[in-house]
Amino acid sequence: MPGLDTGNTGFMLLCTSLVMLMTPGLAFFYGGLVGRKNVLAIMIQSFVSMGWTTVIWFAFGYSLCFSGGAGGIIGNLDKAFLNGVSLSSPAAGNTSIPEIVFVAYQMMFAIITPALITGAFTNRITFKAYMIFLTAWLILVYFPFVHMVWGGGLLQHWGVLDFAGGIVVHNIAGIAALASVLRGARAPRTPAEKA
Repeated sequence: MPGLDTGNTGFMLLCTSLVMLMTPGLAFFYGGLVGRKNVLAIMIQSFVSMGWTTVIWFAFGYSLCFSGGAGGIIGNLDKAFLNGVSLSSPAAGNTSIPEIVFVAYQMMFAIITPALITGAFTNRITFKAYMIFLTAWLILVYFPFVHMVWGGGLLQHWGVLDFAGGIVVHNIAGIAALASVLRGARAPRTPAEKA
């Protein structure tokens, strides 16, 4: 594999593994913060994000984030189902690592970002509602922000730099969590809850 560096690739695989371990860690952290009756629900939400986000990411998420749409809001489907991505194809931003390693590394952030939001709506939504939220939020919020900041989109063309995920991960997850808390505070209560 010409041009690929084993040291850089090994380091990125280590980083990918460490980010992957943050999601179960987050599940246990949130599980320790909630009441006994909500522990399983909050932990399952993090683990479900690992499974379902992986499916969405490989199907079209990576493509929407990192292909086409130069200077725009969202990418295209040129790399849907990892079309053209092989073990020997170099990553666009760093040609010393395979693109498949970059795909896996970015996927770990796509997994943990919606999981960060779950602590804000513990015991307030059903599992079905969470699955709908997870899917819609990834497609409508996370993927566009990744493309705009890291994938050659609008904000990157404006000169925005985000090396550690402060904008793409923490800011948008925090704003989504705040929005869910504010919406929950204004939601009409049932007569039984008012009493």
